Amino acid sequence: MAHFGVVAPAFYSHFSALGALAGELVERGHRVTFMHRPDASAYVSDPRAGFHAVGASTHPPGSLAAVLQRAANPGGPLGLRRVILDMAGSTDMLCRELPRAIDALGVDAIIADQMEAAGALVAEGLGLPFVSVACALPVNREPGIPLPVMPFDYAEDERARAIYEGSTRVYDWMMAPHRRSIAANARRFGLKPRDGLHECLSPLAQVSQTVAAFDFPRRALPPHFHHVGPLRPTGRRAGSPARQAMPAIAADRPFVFASLGTMQGGRLALFKRVAHACRALDVQLLVAHCGGLDAHQERLLEQAGATWVCDFADQQAVLARADAVVSHAGSNTVMDAIAARTPILALPIAFDQPGTAARVVHAGIGLKASARFTGSARLARLLGRLLAEDHFAARLDALARSVAGAGGTVRAADIIEAALRDARQPLAMDAASLG
Repeated sequence: MAHFGVVAPAFYSHFSALGALAGELVERGHRVTFMHRPDASAYVSDPRAGFHAVGASTHPPGSLAAVLQRAANPGGPLGLRRVILDMAGSTDMLCRELPRAIDALGVDAIIADQMEAAGALVAEGLGLPFVSVACALPVNREPGIPLPVMPFDYAEDERARAIYEGSTRVYDWMMAPHRRSIAANARRFGLKPRDGLHECLSPLAQVSQTVAAFDFPRRALPPHFHHVGPLRPTGRRAGSPARQAMPAIAADRPFVFASLGTMQGGRLALFKRVAHACRALDVQLLVAHCGGLDAHQERLLEQAGATWVCDFADQQAVLARADAVVSHAGSNTVMDAIAARTPILALPIAFDQPGTAARVVHAGIGLKASARFTGSARLARLLGRLLAEDHFAARLDALARSVAGAGGTVRAADIIEAALRDARQPLAMDAASLG
């Protein structure tokens, strides 16, 4: 049995997906330890998984809240640069602190989230096997595919290719602080030159929460890349947030679920526009704000047209009952909606959400609109289409079958175990030749 160290961004959604994978590995007799700044310990809900705090001198307890606030509301260019500097600072801290922690813990292999380069850099620098996991859209690059953070629809003409290439150059320029961090830490570990997340991926196995049919057409993914679908707990897990019981939904009126995830759940004005739209359509609305709103704001939402408002809901159960979902296009919500065959109104806000929303439309499983500029009247028209038009259901059926057959958490664990065996075989062969 192996001891896996998990390295991921200090975001709840990433820890949640990787926590499901950790639980499956623990079930198989392995040991799993998450490693990050002290505040991230709150995201490890399964008591069977360990947590080892690093970097308290530069990333002390209580400091993560400001980082999350900046990430959720970057504002203009200066705010966005601050978010990128936060990313670079996290990568630098982890690259500095993880080697000692890994040695002290006796970690055998690393599970590295694609969005945190430190996992790959440290593992490679220490000669440890590692597997890359894409909890969000894969960062793997290839010609003719826009980056995950870009809002572009898919096309194959020369104009589209030029837009994709130009946007990639702009993105790389904006990400210069993080790219410099990756390059400097690669040099420090004696690794070959690299300066982007897409150059910090495992040569053994890469696992993605998506399915191939959801992404734009890919032609250059490596043979060790695996679409496994959503990473969800394979059994009952203790310590998860309290969930709102399923409300008493009337069978004679449509039911809509709205969630903006754990980071953007405090956007009262956007939720109010959704509530006004649902009131205009005479549909039932459940809003889950994930702790982003207080009791007074909950009452304001109910006055605006929300039927029920709660902090956390049992998302999979609610989506299985919902006729449509309004989402920020976070990967976890979108994949759960696909599995439940629930059409999606995507209102992307940040990170890879614009790219995910573009793929929702490309796959024919929903519609997208601007979270900032779309008024309640247009939201009502879009929701009305999702509730009335039948073609979304046919596309969702096909994608849901792909998700059901992708293997999910169990297949991801199988892939990780196989990759570790493959990595250990050369060592065993070398030892036998020396003997």
